[in-house]
Amino acid sequence: MEQVAAAQPDLAQVWDWLSEVPDPEIPVISLTDLGIIRNVEWQGDVLVVTVTPTYSGCPATGIINLDIETALRDRGIGKLVLKRQISPPWTTDWISAEGREKLRAYGITPPVDGTAADGRLAGRVARMAGSTNLTIECPRCGSTKTEKVSQFGSTPCKASYRCTGCLEPFDYFKCI
Repeated sequence: MEQVAAAQPDLAQVWDWLSEVPDPEIPVISLTDLGIIRNVEWQGDVLVVTVTPTYSGCPATGIINLDIETALRDRGIGKLVLKRQISPPWTTDWISAEGREKLRAYGITPPVDGTAADGRLAGRVARMAGSTNLTIECPRCGSTKTEKVSQFGSTPCKASYRCTGCLEPFDYFKCI
């Protein structure tokens, strides 16, 4: 009996599967919405998925890789390589518009547009130190009367804020 090789799923289908894999630290957003899946390609009969962590020391990287592998193997991908790419580094600019809305609906203020890595170290250091006057909007009531409580929130990627309008605490997804 002759065996017929299974057809490779097209790349659009693979991207759809990956869009269902949640970030382990913020499960409301997918890995594709987060923008860490850089590329998906077939190299012969091997599927190569290129991933850029949010930062080189991200503690969730191992879990993310395992979740990607599990999602794709469960859909019949037998030969798979996960490739880590750290240059250029991930930036919050890569979060999709849909991902930003998912963060907001979940109670996390997405990064302020135009404040991510700009290649100028002094500007990034100033932003990280909080010396710029960013307007951080409360994801619950929309007020811009907010104050930073701590540079570090529930994960290294977030800062803790409080709304002086509705008095609710919330996380701000820091610009990287």
